[in-house]
Amino acid sequence: MSDATLDAAAGPAKKMSNKTYLKELEKLEAELVHLQEWVVSKGLKVIIVFEGRDGAGKGGTIKAITGRVSPRVFRTVALPAPTDREKTQMYLQRYLPHFPAAGEVVIFDRSWYNRAGVERVMGFASDEQVLDFLNGAPLFERLMVSKNDIILLKYWLEVDMDEQTRRIEGRITDPRKRWKLSPMDLKSYSRWYDYSRARDDMFRATDSEWAPWFAARSDDKKRVRLNIIRHILKSIPYEVPKPAKITLPKRQSPGKYEESDHPVKYIPEVF
Repeated sequence: MSDATLDAAAGPAKKMSNKTYLKELEKLEAELVHLQEWVVSKGLKVIIVFEGRDGAGKGGTIKAITGRVSPRVFRTVALPAPTDREKTQMYLQRYLPHFPAAGEVVIFDRSWYNRAGVERVMGFASDEQVLDFLNGAPLFERLMVSKNDIILLKYWLEVDMDEQTRRIEGRITDPRKRWKLSPMDLKSYSRWYDYSRARDDMFRATDSEWAPWFAARSDDKKRVRLNIIRHILKSIPYEVPKPAKITLPKRQSPGKYEESDHPVKYIPEVF
């Protein structure tokens, strides 16, 4: 998929208001809880992969998905750089221990597609290693889907050049975001078209019938979060369970309990 093709699919220029965003997000969060109950009750295994350039909004999207669900069901995996030992393993080996068991959703904040993206662009993998990966990934994913009953969703967040610059500059000036900025991010920033070529080759080789890629415009963070959550809900058929009737039990009587006279140290109430 070329930059021109992605630009042609650009959404509305006007950014969504925070009021509208929170109202729509609340509705989708409720549906994610219904989906969670369905995943657990039916023993489903789900993997959601997020890829995209630095600053595309992957982390914020993942937080929007996981904000109101159980971390025991929706697990986020963001692996660090491989150790010296892991570098000697079969490439996909270090991802396998993180795959879901029945009743789990695993979200990869970057995944095995590192090899097709950052490792290729930054020279951490040879051309031969990248080609082997691009040829092998569809076969690996077919085994995941057809032989292991994994529901696999792959999302590419596409941010335009100016918006990426604005967000990375924000990481430089905002102390709350500075931790997101690494020396690798700065090197990657200068290689926009190398990443475009890597993305295009990745799509051509791994956009399969059983594990297609879905691209999402992410210049408006609020819109992309809502659109992706909605797409996830549409992609995994589920039923809304009938809510159980819950009645709070009566509290016990104090009996012989007496308030402690220990001087509890409360924090200063500044706010």
